[in-house]
Amino acid sequence: MKPIAILETGKPPEALKDVFDDYPARFRALLGEGVATVRFDVQAGRLPGDPGEFQGAIVTGSAAGVYDDLPWIAPLVDWLRAARGRTRLVGICFGHQVMAHAFGGRVEKSDKGWGVGLHRYAVVGEEPWMFPRAASIAIPVSHQDQVLVPPADARVIAASEFTPFAGLAWDDAMSFQCHPEFQPDYAAALVESRRGHRIADALADKALASLAKTNDRAVLTAWIRAFLMLTPPPVEGEGSGI
Repeated sequence: MKPIAILETGKPPEALKDVFDDYPARFRALLGEGVATVRFDVQAGRLPGDPGEFQGAIVTGSAAGVYDDLPWIAPLVDWLRAARGRTRLVGICFGHQVMAHAFGGRVEKSDKGWGVGLHRYAVVGEEPWMFPRAASIAIPVSHQDQVLVPPADARVIAASEFTPFAGLAWDDAMSFQCHPEFQPDYAAALVESRRGHRIADALADKALASLAKTNDRAVLTAWIRAFLMLTPPPVEGEGSGI
């Protein structure tokens, strides 16, 4: 099997980097042992040469916005457009936003403010790789930006009142606003690091309380693995618990 390209577009905050894994390590853990990966530091100008050399590519989260005037964003957008149809694409948080932007959607800072803590999305569309089936998923989030207008050819698969376009799917790509790679303790530490100066105390308290509840990271992880064809789809009618 070909390796998975991990397109690293951001890093944990300086105050947390010595305590928690970086984002590529989190995605390697999500993909599981035995899955070969290659890390590309996108902010340093590194991108895969031939997308077809990879089983798929995952675009990570970032503190950047797709509208920021940063030298690495336009090359990433160009690469994503060129990679469609040549490998399978997965976008998470910023990755979700930049894929929507690259494929014709619109992303902006939401007037709803910060989304933090454990958010629950209704599953509003089903794809063949979405096993086990779930009516909704609760996953850690950390974002201000949102997809406000999805690309015309995207299918909306997950939504909430706060994030109407939380999950998108194409035939060769999928993306989610949430963070299945975030363990609750990291998500909580991220909230605490922003308490008071970026996130109001009341919202921080609500987010921390939500993160103590049961999450569905394993479900979304199974979907990503199945989409990347790391896990064979279950036979129709068989159980698909994880």
